[in-house]
Amino acid sequence: MTDHLPADHPTVPAEKIGVLLANLGTPDATDYWSMRRYLGEFLSDRRVIDYSPLFWQPLLQLVILTKRPFTSGAAYRTIWNNEADESPLMTITKKQTAAIADWARAQYGEGVMVDYCMRYGNPSTQSKVQAMIDAGCRRILFFPLYPQYAGATTATANDQFFRALMHGRWQPATRTVPAYFDEPDYIEALAQSIERAYPDSRPDVLVCSYHGLPKRYLLEGDPYHCQCQKTTRLLRERLGWETDEVITTFQSRFGSEEWLQPYTVEEVARLAQAGKKRIAVCAPAFSADCIETLEEINGEIRHAFEEGGGESFTYIPCLNDDPAHIAALTAAIDRNLMGWV
Repeated sequence: MTDHLPADHPTVPAEKIGVLLANLGTPDATDYWSMRRYLGEFLSDRRVIDYSPLFWQPLLQLVILTKRPFTSGAAYRTIWNNEADESPLMTITKKQTAAIADWARAQYGEGVMVDYCMRYGNPSTQSKVQAMIDAGCRRILFFPLYPQYAGATTATANDQFFRALMHGRWQPATRTVPAYFDEPDYIEALAQSIERAYPDSRPDVLVCSYHGLPKRYLLEGDPYHCQCQKTTRLLRERLGWETDEVITTFQSRFGSEEWLQPYTVEEVARLAQAGKKRIAVCAPAFSADCIETLEEINGEIRHAFEEGGGESFTYIPCLNDDPAHIAALTAAIDRNLMGWV
C-alpha cells in the first residue's frame, strides 16, 4: 500500500524474506589470471591464513601467486564443467538453490526469496545481499553451507555477510544458520549415501575425510575438530558398523606447520599396507563436490592407497542436490525462519 506516498518518493518493493545460501567459492575460469584473482582473495583472508601480513603478503604475492595459479588451473581443468563453463561447485550450488527455492515457494509462497553467493569469487556476497535488499527483503537468513563450524569457513562467510550489510542505508534484520553437523536429517542423508554405494556389503574401512586446519586453531578454541569427530561417530552409529570400520581423517594441508591428524593421504596408504584392500572415502565436511573431492580424493588420495597395495578404492560423492540432503537443508531453514513466517 503506497498510495499515500508523495510522487517523488523512491519505489518501495513489497516486503520479502531472503534466504541466502553461501558456499566457499570458485574461480571464474581456469586461466592464470582468473586463478590468481581467486587464490589471491582466498589466501589473503586472515581467517584462513592468520600469519602477519608483513610476512605473508610478500610471500603470497611474489612467490605463491606466481606459480600456484598454473598448478591449480591445471587441476581445475580436469574437473571443469565445460558444457556450462563453470566449476562443479558452481553447477551443484545452482541446483541446490533451485531445489530449495522450489521448496520455499511451495511452503511459503512468493514472500520468501532464495539465492546463493560465494565467499570468494562470484557471485559475491555483497552483490547478492544488495540484490535482496533491492528486491524488498527486510529480513535475511544467511546460511553458510558448512555442516561443521570452523573459523576458516563458517565464520569468514558470516564476516563477509556482515560486511556487506555495512553498505546499505536500510539494513535488514538478520539471522545466521548454525552448524548442522549432528542434526539427524543430515546424518541420515550421509548414511543413505553410504548404503546406496554398498547395498549388500561394506568396505574394509570407511574413511570420513574432512578438510584440514592447522592444529593450532583447535588449541586456540576452534570447535571444528570435535564436530567432525561427532559427525563420524553419529554416522557410524546410524550405520551400525564397528568402531574400526569408520574413521576420521583430514586432507588438504597447506604450508609447513602441523595440521589436524591423521592426514588422509598418509592414512589410506597405512590402511593398504595393513592389508585393508577395499576402502571407501566420503567427505562429510563438503556440502557439494569440488576440487578437494573430485580432484584431490580421486587423484592424490586414491593413488596413495593403490601405491600402498590397496585394490578397491571407492569415492562416495558429496550429498550435493540429493533429495535427502535438500530435505536436511530445508529443515534447517524451516527451524531458523520460525517467528518470521
